Amino acid sequence: MKSASATTFDEAYYQRFYFDKKTSVVDPAHMERLGTFVCSYLQYLRVPVLRALDVGCGIGLWKGIVERHFPAARYKGVEFSPYLCERFGWQQGSVVDYQAAEPFDFVICQGVLPYLSEADLKAALRNLGRLCRGALYIEAVSREDYERDIVDEDLTDGRVFRHSAQLYRRGLREHFLELGGGLWLSREAEVPLFELEHRG
Repeated sequence: MKSASATTFDEAYYQRFYFDKKTSVVDPAHMERLGTFVCSYLQYLRVPVLRALDVGCGIGLWKGIVERHFPAARYKGVEFSPYLCERFGWQQGSVVDYQAAEPFDFVICQGVLPYLSEADLKAALRNLGRLCRGALYIEAVSREDYERDIVDEDLTDGRVFRHSAQLYRRGLREHFLELGGGLWLSREAEVPLFELEHRG
Protein backbone atom coordinates (compact mmCIF):
# COMPACT_ATOMS: atom_id res chain seq x y z
CA MET A 1 0.00 0.00 0.00
CA LYS A 2 1.30 3.44 -0.94
CA SER A 3 1.33 6.58 1.17
CA ALA A 4 -1.70 8.86 0.84
CA SER A 5 -1.46 11.15 -2.17
CA ALA A 6 -1.94 14.91 -2.13
CA THR A 7 -5.38 14.46 -3.71
CA THR A 8 -6.52 12.59 -0.56
CA PHE A 9 -6.45 15.89 1.33
CA ASP A 10 -8.98 17.79 -0.75
CA GLU A 11 -11.82 20.09 0.24
CA ALA A 12 -14.11 17.13 1.05
CA TYR A 13 -11.52 15.67 3.43
CA TYR A 14 -11.25 18.89 5.43
CA GLN A 15 -14.99 19.44 5.37
CA ARG A 16 -15.46 15.97 6.88
CA PHE A 17 -12.70 16.03 9.50
CA TYR A 18 -12.38 19.73 10.36
CA PHE A 19 -15.13 22.06 9.18
CA ASP A 20 -18.34 20.06 9.82
CA LYS A 21 -19.02 20.23 13.58
CA LYS A 22 -20.89 16.90 13.48
CA THR A 23 -17.91 14.92 12.14
CA SER A 24 -14.94 17.08 13.10
CA VAL A 25 -11.99 15.48 14.91
CA VAL A 26 -11.00 18.90 16.25
CA ASP A 27 -11.82 19.69 19.86
CA PRO A 28 -10.78 23.32 20.59
CA ALA A 29 -10.59 22.66 24.35
CA HIS A 30 -8.29 19.68 23.73
CA MET A 31 -6.05 21.74 21.45
CA GLU A 32 -5.81 24.47 24.06
CA ARG A 33 -4.80 21.98 26.79
CA LEU A 34 -2.34 20.27 24.48
CA GLY A 35 -0.76 23.50 23.31
CA THR A 36 -0.45 24.79 26.86
CA PHE A 37 1.15 21.54 28.02
CA VAL A 38 3.65 21.29 25.16
CA CYS A 39 4.71 24.94 25.15
CA SER A 40 4.82 25.24 28.95
CA TYR A 41 7.03 22.17 29.22
CA LEU A 42 9.41 23.56 26.61
CA GLN A 43 9.53 26.83 28.55
CA TYR A 44 10.18 24.89 31.77
CA LEU A 45 13.09 23.05 30.11
CA ARG A 46 14.34 26.36 28.72
CA VAL A 47 14.28 25.22 25.12
CA PRO A 48 14.82 28.43 23.13
CA VAL A 49 12.13 28.77 20.45
CA LEU A 50 12.71 31.40 17.79
CA ARG A 51 11.87 29.32 14.70
CA ALA A 52 8.91 26.92 14.68
CA LEU A 53 7.94 24.54 11.89
CA ASP A 54 4.50 22.94 11.68
CA VAL A 55 4.90 20.23 9.05
CA GLY A 56 1.50 18.97 7.95
CA CYS A 57 0.00 22.10 9.51
CA GLY A 58 -3.52 21.47 8.18
CA ILE A 59 -5.80 24.40 8.98
CA GLY A 60 -3.16 25.99 11.23
CA LEU A 61 -4.37 24.91 14.67
CA TRP A 62 -0.89 25.39 16.15
CA LYS A 63 -0.23 28.84 14.70
CA GLY A 64 -2.05 30.83 17.37
CA ILE A 65 -0.75 28.54 20.12
CA VAL A 66 2.86 29.09 19.10
CA GLU A 67 2.33 32.84 18.73
CA ARG A 68 0.80 33.13 22.22
CA HIS A 69 3.44 31.08 24.03
CA PHE A 70 6.48 32.13 21.98
CA PRO A 71 5.71 35.65 20.73
CA ALA A 72 9.27 36.13 19.43
CA ALA A 73 9.11 32.96 17.32
CA ARG A 74 8.54 32.84 13.57
CA TYR A 75 5.95 30.18 12.67
CA LYS A 76 6.23 28.35 9.35
CA GLY A 77 3.38 26.19 8.08
CA VAL A 78 4.16 23.45 5.55
CA GLU A 79 1.31 21.40 4.13
CA PHE A 80 0.96 18.55 1.62
CA SER A 81 -2.58 19.49 0.54
CA PRO A 82 -2.75 21.81 -2.51
CA TYR A 83 -6.26 22.81 -1.39
CA LEU A 84 -5.06 24.08 2.00
CA CYS A 85 -1.98 25.76 0.55
CA GLU A 86 -4.21 27.75 -1.76
CA ARG A 87 -6.74 28.51 0.95
CA PHE A 88 -4.35 29.46 3.78
CA GLY A 89 -1.11 30.33 1.97
CA TRP A 90 1.02 27.55 3.45
CA GLN A 91 4.17 26.37 1.71
CA GLN A 92 3.53 23.09 -0.07
CA GLY A 93 5.75 20.21 1.01
CA SER A 94 5.92 16.78 2.60
CA VAL A 95 7.44 15.64 5.89
CA VAL A 96 9.17 12.92 3.84
CA ASP A 97 11.48 15.29 1.98
CA TYR A 98 10.86 18.93 2.97
CA GLN A 99 14.17 20.79 3.27
CA ALA A 100 15.10 24.02 5.03
CA ALA A 101 18.24 26.14 4.96
CA GLU A 102 18.69 25.61 8.70
CA PRO A 103 16.99 23.44 11.33
CA PHE A 104 14.17 24.67 13.55
CA ASP A 105 13.98 25.09 17.34
CA PHE A 106 10.51 23.55 17.56
CA VAL A 107 8.93 21.16 15.06
CA ILE A 108 5.30 20.00 15.20
CA CYS A 109 4.06 16.96 13.29
CA GLN A 110 0.50 16.13 14.33
CA GLY A 111 -1.66 13.47 12.68
CA VAL A 112 0.57 13.16 9.59
CA LEU A 113 2.80 10.10 9.95
CA PRO A 114 0.08 7.39 9.94
CA TYR A 115 -0.73 8.32 6.32
CA LEU A 116 2.75 7.18 5.23
CA SER A 117 3.85 3.75 4.06
CA GLU A 118 6.58 2.12 6.16
CA ALA A 119 9.33 3.20 3.75
CA ASP A 120 8.08 6.80 3.64
CA LEU A 121 7.61 6.82 7.42
CA LYS A 122 11.25 5.85 7.96
CA ALA A 123 12.35 8.59 5.54
CA ALA A 124 10.11 11.11 7.33
CA LEU A 125 11.55 10.25 10.75
CA ARG A 126 15.09 10.72 9.41
CA ASN A 127 14.02 14.02 7.87
CA LEU A 128 12.54 15.24 11.16
CA GLY A 129 15.97 14.60 12.67
CA ARG A 130 17.46 16.94 10.07
CA LEU A 131 14.76 19.59 10.46
CA CYS A 132 14.85 19.84 14.26
CA ARG A 133 17.67 21.03 16.53
CA GLY A 134 15.45 21.59 19.56
CA ALA A 135 12.11 20.03 20.47
CA LEU A 136 9.76 17.89 18.40
CA TYR A 137 6.09 17.25 19.13
CA ILE A 138 4.67 14.11 17.47
CA GLU A 139 1.11 12.84 17.49
CA ALA A 140 0.49 9.58 15.62
CA VAL A 141 -1.90 6.72 16.32
CA SER A 142 -0.19 3.33 16.45
CA ARG A 143 -1.25 -0.27 15.99
CA GLU A 144 -1.32 -0.66 19.77
CA ASP A 145 -3.83 2.20 20.09
CA TYR A 146 -6.23 0.28 17.86
CA GLU A 147 -5.59 -2.99 19.69
CA ARG A 148 -6.34 -1.35 23.04
CA ASP A 149 -9.50 0.29 21.64
CA ILE A 150 -8.25 3.81 22.35
CA VAL A 151 -8.99 5.11 18.85
CA ASP A 152 -12.52 6.30 18.04
CA GLU A 153 -12.88 4.68 14.62
CA ASP A 154 -16.08 6.62 13.87
CA LEU A 155 -14.07 9.86 13.93
CA THR A 156 -10.69 8.62 12.71
CA ASP A 157 -9.91 8.34 9.01
CA GLY A 158 -9.80 4.64 8.14
CA ARG A 159 -7.17 5.15 5.41
CA VAL A 160 -4.23 5.32 7.80
CA PHE A 161 -1.50 2.74 8.33
CA ARG A 162 -1.36 0.94 11.66
CA HIS A 163 2.37 1.12 12.30
CA SER A 164 3.70 -0.19 15.60
CA ALA A 165 4.81 2.23 18.30
CA GLN A 166 8.19 0.47 18.17
CA LEU A 167 8.63 1.49 14.53
CA TYR A 168 8.04 5.15 15.40
CA ARG A 169 10.32 5.02 18.45
CA ARG A 170 13.12 3.21 16.64
CA GLY A 171 13.23 5.88 13.94
CA LEU A 172 12.98 8.81 16.36
CA ARG A 173 15.59 7.59 18.85
CA GLU A 174 18.35 7.93 16.28
CA HIS A 175 18.06 11.72 16.59
CA PHE A 176 15.95 12.39 19.70
CA LEU A 177 15.48 11.65 23.39
CA GLU A 178 11.91 10.78 24.36
CA LEU A 179 10.49 13.12 27.01
CA GLY A 180 6.96 11.70 27.15
CA GLY A 181 3.64 13.25 26.20
CA GLY A 182 4.60 13.14 22.51
CA LEU A 183 7.61 15.39 23.11
CA TRP A 184 11.12 14.56 21.91
CA LEU A 185 14.34 16.53 22.36
CA SER A 186 17.04 16.62 19.69
CA ARG A 187 20.28 14.97 20.73
CA GLU A 188 21.96 18.14 19.40
CA ALA A 189 20.01 20.42 21.77
CA GLU A 190 22.11 21.90 24.54
CA VAL A 191 19.43 21.41 27.17
CA PRO A 192 20.44 19.63 30.41
CA LEU A 193 17.99 16.95 31.50
CA PHE A 194 17.79 14.95 34.69
CA GLU A 195 18.05 11.22 34.07
CA LEU A 196 14.37 10.61 34.90
CA GLU A 197 13.19 13.38 32.58
CA HIS A 198 13.78 11.24 29.51
CA ARG A 199 13.62 7.63 28.37
CA GLY A 200 17.01 6.16 27.58
